[in-house]
Amino acid sequence: MREGLKRRTISVGEALLAQKALREAAGLEPEVFPIESFVALISNEIDVLRKIGKSDAEIARMIEAYSNIRISGSEISEYYVALECRRKM
Repeated sequence: MREGLKRRTISVGEALLAQKALREAAGLEPEVFPIESFVALISNEIDVLRKIGKSDAEIARMIEAYSNIRISGSEISEYYVALECRRKM
């Protein structure tokens, strides 16, 4: 980063909107992820929810309630990426 410039940030929602528009303009299908990659992506949030007492089954139900994603608590348990492993990614 160049000295004196403020680091710019972009929300995930905005990034997804931009990517969707670009993929549509390019005639590409929506990007899809394997369930393992999705769980790895949300592992930070899983950490926080576990710390406040949510089970993986409860987290799965939350995901299903707010999206079209179908996932089980056992998939969250199986594909969750621990913090120490995420730091190596």
